[in-house]
Amino acid sequence: MLSVETTDRRLSAYEDVLGPDRRDNIRDRADRLDGKRIAHINTTADGGGVAEILHALVPLSRDVGVDVDWYVMDAPDEFYDVTKTIHNGLQGDHTTLTDEMRDTYRRVTRENARALEKRYDAIVLHDPQSLGMAPTLAERYPDTSLLWRCHIDLTTAADAYLEFVRSWLEPIDRTIVSHPTYAEAVPDEETAIVHPAIDPFTEKNRPLEELPDGLEGSDPSEYPFDVDRPLLVQVSRFDPWKDPLGVVEAYRNVRETVPDAQLVLAGGMPDDDPEGIEVYREVEAETETDEDVHLLTNLPDVGINLIQRSADVGVQKSLREGFALTVSETLWKETPVVGSNVGGIPLQVEDDENGYLVDPEDTEATTDRLVRLLEDDGLRDRLGERGRETVREQFLLPRLLEDYLTLLASEVDR
Repeated sequence: MLSVETTDRRLSAYEDVLGPDRRDNIRDRADRLDGKRIAHINTTADGGGVAEILHALVPLSRDVGVDVDWYVMDAPDEFYDVTKTIHNGLQGDHTTLTDEMRDTYRRVTRENARALEKRYDAIVLHDPQSLGMAPTLAERYPDTSLLWRCHIDLTTAADAYLEFVRSWLEPIDRTIVSHPTYAEAVPDEETAIVHPAIDPFTEKNRPLEELPDGLEGSDPSEYPFDVDRPLLVQVSRFDPWKDPLGVVEAYRNVRETVPDAQLVLAGGMPDDDPEGIEVYREVEAETETDEDVHLLTNLPDVGINLIQRSADVGVQKSLREGFALTVSETLWKETPVVGSNVGGIPLQVEDDENGYLVDPEDTEATTDRLVRLLEDDGLRDRLGERGRETVREQFLLPRLLEDYLTLLASEVDR
């Protein structure tokens, strides 16, 4: 396994969004963790919401005095092919998980668990990729509390994949999910609900005028879209569960009413997602003759910031969704969102308050809400202002830090 380096963060920087009660709670939980050692383990340090959260959560935990390390697994490409299949199966796909794939998963997770040299009081294993480490870690370090943080929507999981996950849960002391309904998939486990959150002071989320001049991706003229024309934006991985082709269909319907509308689909290509390039090519082939559809990949954070602020409306037309932090990112920039009524999206989008919720299969409703927002400046402004307040109240990093420290303190105190 590889140790991940992070840049320093200071809790004092968050005073404007922190509040005295939360500050006191964080300090109290950190004091309870004094002398304890914590580790987070996942599969990538770049790309995707988990890595992004850990790049903020780990150094901020250290700033308040908690001894925290972060590791990424050392794994071959075939392991990520297996874990992508597992990910899809947990979201409802019924592809067969073969004996060979099970053996690959077991071998790689065992090797990584054996490679962990330091002892910890608590270890947080993120998503199915690292869950298989639990039995070996429990055997090697019987006094360590093991927590599994599942960021995936488990409500429509294929039975075979849900059973596969359950087979690794026996050593886990606590499962953490993003939505109460996800916990129903692991009814025999002790579960906690923790909503993800964004960091308002990163290059992705700070006001553009507060960022240093000359950052790569910060010049609007670098981008192929026209900021003076209506712009729809979906930021997410090129993944069939994000339904990029469904977004393209809705955009084409919108053009019948708003003929100068444009669409941006922006997403990274994480190291642990081998399916991404295939989906990208499929969307590229479908849209190659439309000069107003722009597929943007691996943008720097400031680039994501710029396009979310340039958007008139954000879109998150997922078919399944663990949480979708891109929704909170977009709302934070006072851009209303039309999102599917699945997974964690309804936790963030309040229908007709900061955006609209639609059935993921209802392209007609999606089109209607997009047109409604594009044609009504006052409505966009009202919903956009409310969206920023929603995120301020519920989905910023200090709240996530408080939740994690509370859970970890309760585990190591057992």
